[in-house]
Amino acid sequence: MTQPHCHGSSATAAIPTQAKRVVLVGNPNVGKSAVFHGLTGVYVEVSNYPGTTVDIASGRMGDVGIFDTPGVYGVSAFNEEERVARDMILQADAIINVVDAAHLDRDLFLTLQIIDMGFPVVVALNLMDEARANGMEIDVTRLSAELGVEVIPTVAVRGEGIAELKAAVARVRRGIPTPEVAERMPGDLPPADAVMWLEDDPAICERLGRPGPGLREEMYRARRRRADEIAERVVRETSSGASLSTRLGRLTLHPLGGLLVLAGFLYLMYQVLGVWVAQDVVGITEEVWMGEYYVPWITALVGRFVQPESFLGEILIGEFGLLTMTVSYLLGLLLPLVLGFYLFLSVAEDSGYLPRIAVLVDRLMTKVGLNGRAIIPTILGFGCVTMATVTTRLMGTQRERTIATFLLSLAIPCSAQLAVITVMLAPLGPVYIATFIVLLLLVYGVTGMLLNRVLPGSSSDLLIDLPPLRLPRIKNVLQKTYLKTKGFISEAWMFFAGGALLISILQQTGVLAAMEGGLAPVTEGWLGLPRAAAQAFIMGFVRRDFGAAGLYDMALTPHQTIVAVVTITLFTPCIASILIMFKERGRRQGAAMWLGDVALAILLGGIFHRVLIW
Repeated sequence: MTQPHCHGSSATAAIPTQAKRVVLVGNPNVGKSAVFHGLTGVYVEVSNYPGTTVDIASGRMGDVGIFDTPGVYGVSAFNEEERVARDMILQADAIINVVDAAHLDRDLFLTLQIIDMGFPVVVALNLMDEARANGMEIDVTRLSAELGVEVIPTVAVRGEGIAELKAAVARVRRGIPTPEVAERMPGDLPPADAVMWLEDDPAICERLGRPGPGLREEMYRARRRRADEIAERVVRETSSGASLSTRLGRLTLHPLGGLLVLAGFLYLMYQVLGVWVAQDVVGITEEVWMGEYYVPWITALVGRFVQPESFLGEILIGEFGLLTMTVSYLLGLLLPLVLGFYLFLSVAEDSGYLPRIAVLVDRLMTKVGLNGRAIIPTILGFGCVTMATVTTRLMGTQRERTIATFLLSLAIPCSAQLAVITVMLAPLGPVYIATFIVLLLLVYGVTGMLLNRVLPGSSSDLLIDLPPLRLPRIKNVLQKTYLKTKGFISEAWMFFAGGALLISILQQTGVLAAMEGGLAPVTEGWLGLPRAAAQAFIMGFVRRDFGAAGLYDMALTPHQTIVAVVTITLFTPCIASILIMFKERGRRQGAAMWLGDVALAILLGGIFHRVLIW
């Protein structure tokens, strides 16, 4: 199919079969299309790549055939577009690598991979105007020397640098390969095939008839390190000319400034959620609307048809009633805090701040065997551990997924549980709240470091896009908040109602009292809590927040309160999270994690109780 030129000409010419094939390669959204049109002029042809639905643009630059590819972050084949890009790259005589100057450290990974594959390369350093607007100065001469190939600064949409890029294609050359990759290259394979084989590309391994050596992670880490080192040497950031959002974006990534911004963000969350919502708003919704109006009304209404002291009456409107406690806690206590949490999370997502938190904490996360990307399921875990456990698939290795899943199940309270805990701790003052936070951080950190030592392997490198920091769009924030809150409530009410029903039945049949007596040596003797606290821990098996809610109604001393909330937080995830944990990690590993949660919670809760006594 022939496409007319954008100025109205429809001239076209077939690309000779023997013409030199130059392939444009780059990450998504780096301006490849603008570079392509600048190089090919009127000779543009668009067609489907054989066997796919992916559109491929091809054209002529004199006697040279120019072929565009879908935007990719690496020469690999995980989907149809990446397979097309890989196959076209492997057929290239030369490569024009289009790089976003404003995101040089990110884009150089692909540049180095192409150079490692032995292709003659010229780099089009595009979007130079955006880099300058962001206050970035790039030493193009040094970048060229570091890579061993020619680097041409361009602003393709304005035609700047296109003439120089055309001239550079005629003198394209091979670059300097990554040393760790070069020393591993097998001598009996062409460089491109050798690199793909080293990185365990399934199609290449199948074609060669031999399995890969399992070095993919090692090759990726070496190339990532080199890309970061080169970017650090050639890029200089200045405040002059940088926009306010750019300067703020840099501040969020600064080791000290970023931590101060993060501390401010978390403090704001505490003041809004922990103080205003948990005390003032919940004081109205849970105590007034539910406690003074709804519960008496529904109790009187149901009491007209059912004896309140009967078995059915206790289930419907009793202490753990489906129509009393379940509705009151779900709508009066949990909904305001869950809504507030997802509002903050949506603001962090839409503003571009969430991935910056990932970069900021990357070095800390490596201490526990993870990388900065793990902050995403960790933060999501404060919303819903079940959902967060699913998102551990974002982690690069099975080892990281195991560590992240266990830490989520052990030390991260979900928003529903955190809502109750916040209400319990807020009246005790900031010292108790700080103690709770420090203890969870210690458990998270020490457990993670132990797993990092015990489990074989190492954490993978962080590869993540940093969108520009911007004011969040109100419509997006409200829509995300609504959908996430709606999803939580629609999922939570079934488990909450099921938990209330189960506990009511256990109470009415006397099983709960028997279990309380059997657990007395643990609750009273080891943890220093009332015997009735066993109910809360039993309820915690159904839902974490349900267990915390059981503690909420007890008359506990400040000492007992902090011991109880620490223990119930570490105790066990809810049934939904346990089922997802078994699904994601397998029965054996899932069971080990579950039992480990229970054992560690009881052990550490008792130790903390004795430390407080001392």
